[in-house]
Amino acid sequence: MRTIFTQAALAAVTSLCLLSFASAQEVKPTAEETYRDIEATLGFVPTHLKAYPQSAVAGAWAMSKGLLFSEDNVLEPKVKALINLAVAAQIPCQYCIWLETKSAKDSGATDAEVAEAVAQAGYVRHWSAVINGMQIDFETFKAEFGGD
Repeated sequence: MRTIFTQAALAAVTSLCLLSFASAQEVKPTAEETYRDIEATLGFVPTHLKAYPQSAVAGAWAMSKGLLFSEDNVLEPKVKALINLAVAAQIPCQYCIWLETKSAKDSGATDAEVAEAVAQAGYVRHWSAVINGMQIDFETFKAEFGGD
């Protein structure tokens, strides 16, 4: 009985994955259509998107466009840029640091907000290194900070 259930579950999951993959393939714009959409949105096609594999650029642009320009987003552009800058500073990525600093300032961030975002990233990275490196027990850590 267990084998039949496992086979049925596997078949159902496989069918769902194939249907999902098939529908994703049907609506996927071509690379040229994607470049036109990028240009319509940004006014140009950045070199890094031109260099991206044509087979995947539509998906990469859909993710970027959704996170950056969707009216359904709940985070304000300044907050997103400050988060992005904090992450970029920790990677580190000079391209991202430059662009996200510009984006944050273009969205109204002050020099103090930019500095604080970068310092916050350093703060989290510091304590993450300490806590993980010292292998602090996770359940104890959660209990100390009022977790369940």
